[in-house]
Amino acid sequence: MKSVKNGRDGRTRIIEGALRRFSQDGVSATTLASLREESGVSVGSFYHHFASKEHVFGVLYAEILTAYQDAFLAELIKHQDARAGIEAVVAFHMRWAGEHPERARLLISERPPRKNEPGGAEVAEARRGFFREVADWWRPHMKNGLLQPVHATMCYVLWLGPTQEMCRLWFAGAHTPTDEEIRGLGEAAWQSLRQRTE
Repeated sequence: MKSVKNGRDGRTRIIEGALRRFSQDGVSATTLASLREESGVSVGSFYHHFASKEHVFGVLYAEILTAYQDAFLAELIKHQDARAGIEAVVAFHMRWAGEHPERARLLISERPPRKNEPGGAEVAEARRGFFREVADWWRPHMKNGLLQPVHATMCYVLWLGPTQEMCRLWFAGAHTPTDEEIRGLGEAAWQSLRQRTE
């Protein structure tokens, strides 16, 4: 049944409120009381949908990660050229962070739920599928001598590590990236990941 408040059900209101609180205050500093106040739900309504604050975070993190990964893959598979794909994903990441700052801040600043924590199994499964699809795109370019054979973790660090750091500065209000800087991040990612023939 829908709540009268803005026509949204209690679960949706809790998730939306949690996104605001977690992104502003961090998960550890957010209390159950502040989550209920932000979402405007009763204690009974909260526990009808979620068992704990950690449960809310796990569900929210998994939903955000899946949406990000789907958009990442949609951008990546548009590009058959190795360099174009690497650089396009860097630009996509910055664009997505700018369009979804609260969601991006949560992915950047919070530790993902572990497998035994709420949402952890979903996050682990989403990552497996995501890395499998990235590897499917990567493999032909590696065989053609364009991209390095790198482990998934190292690939992520080389591809998006500097971009993540730029996002942290951006969200902290320390620096707003320019288009030229974003292009520079894409170029740096390509130089880090391409195979060198010399």
